[in-house]
Amino acid sequence: MTRSRSATLFALALLLPATIYILVIVAYPLVDTFSLSFTDASLRKTVNWVGWANYQKIFGGDFGTIIVRTFVWTFFSVSIKMIIGTCGAVLLNALVPGRALFRMLTLPPWIIPMAIGIFMWGWMYNGQFGMISGVLQNIGVLDRPLAWLAYGNTAFAATVLTDVWIGVPLVTLYLLAAIQSIPKDLYEAAWTDGAERFYRFRRITLPLIVPALLTMSMISLISTFNSFDIIWILTQGGPNGQTTTMIIDTYRTAIGSYKYGEGAARAVMICIFVSIFCFFYFRVVNKLSAGEAK
Repeated sequence: MTRSRSATLFALALLLPATIYILVIVAYPLVDTFSLSFTDASLRKTVNWVGWANYQKIFGGDFGTIIVRTFVWTFFSVSIKMIIGTCGAVLLNALVPGRALFRMLTLPPWIIPMAIGIFMWGWMYNGQFGMISGVLQNIGVLDRPLAWLAYGNTAFAATVLTDVWIGVPLVTLYLLAAIQSIPKDLYEAAWTDGAERFYRFRRITLPLIVPALLTMSMISLISTFNSFDIIWILTQGGPNGQTTTMIIDTYRTAIGSYKYGEGAARAVMICIFVSIFCFFYFRVVNKLSAGEAK
């Protein structure tokens, strides 16, 4: 009994730092934000309880359009990153001369500080002296300068492209590690049986990296859904709110307009959406794990 009690106390002592971290860094701010969302907190000293009024304002305005735009922006960005990252991982795994150099060349978008990289893209999107507009004019695609960030559709596409550029290296390297963990014997057996390259990818590579694809999709979706720097530096949610996502709207409300209560309500909605996605993600992972166990 003494040894058992000592082992239990030792285990609790090991869990104590993590428990304190979760309570102080995660639980307390989350509970405080949730309670703040039911008040009219602002720069005023007095704070009044307003109940569900902040949430009614959210769904009574154009927040529904912002939610749809956020999901569309996230869908396109994550989908393109996963497709390019998967293709890049397969290519970087191929036995070609200079493979180490190609792997190094995938890192700059990830190594360069994000703000500097985004400012660089902002210069390239400039209509008067930007590289993208100039190149398209030289090859005959455009007949006049185009300010990419001045129009809703092009600004939306520009933010997606910039987010893809920043996120692809991480996806590529993660999936490359997953591909390299696949036993070589499977490929050798398939090659001996006369299986073509695409067949080997479809029957061996793709099924075995599905867990890695799901994990990377979840990480990418959460980071993209909450992405602030890219849109804020490039467009600040403009033009005319065409690139305003939930996180940008939350920042404008809470920090820009000093409406902390309404901003907290928007932050709670973001947390709910991300939590719902994580719930379904873990359900899918559990089903896949159960299927592999059988």
